[in-house]
Amino acid sequence: MENLLDNIQNHDWLICDHSQELPQIATELYLKLTQLSTPKIIIAERSPVRFLASFIAACAAKCPVFLCNPDWSQAEWEQVFNLVQPDIVLGIDHNFSKSPIINYELPITNTIMIPTGGSSGKIKFAIHTWEILTASVQGFTEYFSINVVNSFCILPLYHVSGLMQFMRSFTTGGKLVITSSKKLETSQLPNINPADFFISLVPTQLQKLLQNPELTQWLSKFSTVLLGGAPPWDELLEKARYHQIRLAPTYGMTETASQIATLKPDEFLQGKFNSGKILPHAKIIIDNQPGNINIQSQSLALGYYPQMWENRDNFVVDDIGFLDNYGYLHIIGRNSDKIITGGENVYPTEIESAIRKTNMVIDVCVIGITDKHWGQALTAIYIPKDQNISYLEIQTQLKNQLSKFKIPKHWISLPNLPRNAQGKINRQQLQQIAAELIKTN
Repeated sequence: MENLLDNIQNHDWLICDHSQELPQIATELYLKLTQLSTPKIIIAERSPVRFLASFIAACAAKCPVFLCNPDWSQAEWEQVFNLVQPDIVLGIDHNFSKSPIINYELPITNTIMIPTGGSSGKIKFAIHTWEILTASVQGFTEYFSINVVNSFCILPLYHVSGLMQFMRSFTTGGKLVITSSKKLETSQLPNINPADFFISLVPTQLQKLLQNPELTQWLSKFSTVLLGGAPPWDELLEKARYHQIRLAPTYGMTETASQIATLKPDEFLQGKFNSGKILPHAKIIIDNQPGNINIQSQSLALGYYPQMWENRDNFVVDDIGFLDNYGYLHIIGRNSDKIITGGENVYPTEIESAIRKTNMVIDVCVIGITDKHWGQALTAIYIPKDQNISYLEIQTQLKNQLSKFKIPKHWISLPNLPRNAQGKINRQQLQQIAAELIKTN
């Protein structure tokens, strides 16, 4: 692992502000860390250069490293400090005291802990290693038949979607461009040839870029536009196809070190709507299709910190899907999001997709609210495109698209919906908002 420091001396692999400072920062930190007894390190650096320098130094020194979001709330940070009990914290000032609980030691030291919210809403850390992350890279390069990966990153490096862009470029000798969504939105475009690069986006970022004709034209030049983080909606995919964006919708998660299934851009442009075929380092088994997805992968995490999983052969996730006769993965929805209304099973994604197709909403989320008559009453929370649009107009259009039991009973108009940096909607927060509003009406 020490040779990681040799690989960073080449100055032109990283393209971002202050990139020339990375070798010195990494080397100085590495020398400090090797004087200590494998300290547990939290990295919450805002600067991409300081983040990557710290990450490389910690990995080279074989220290357990925890990647963290500097914008977590006070309560979230307290939860993380109690769990991690760090020896070194990089990137944030903190006044959290160590709690008297057990200070966990893992059986291996050179671990990389990547945060995931999970369905519980509590922050968990998936335990990875450099070798596990490189297994994901190898599956990626084999699937796309390439040796060198150039990545254009506008996603946070503490998140698996940002970190894996670094890993793909760094371990294959490619280039890594790091900038921000804000810079892109103001058309501050780096001087690179997009045709040589992969760019990774979440659906809300793609939506914003497609609202700008100049950026849409620029995006269409990329060899591949990876799309993940949250389920994309049909209207967004159709718009991307119309503009000839070489989109590659993906399926993966923190626990699998990013994607394990991807639809190739040519297939997307030919009209396919699914999550693509399984990458060579992974295998998906679905009993009783459509059913819960069972994952086997060389890039699967070792567990959630501090517990190592006893059995890594089968990782059953909450997603419901099926593999078609040609080996393409189709995701229907999440089991935990399933709504049972009047004895019928309903998946919100189907209803959300139908509502979006009316072209009357900017954003929408469908949830189930406890109801004496229905068990759960379907509730649509939406942002109307025009304040004059009544939910009755949307409802009328849905009558030709959906069965009667799938049409929401309650409609709530809001100015915005709570989404995280990856574009995932906070359904728990919407449950509380909807319950309050329905109670008062």
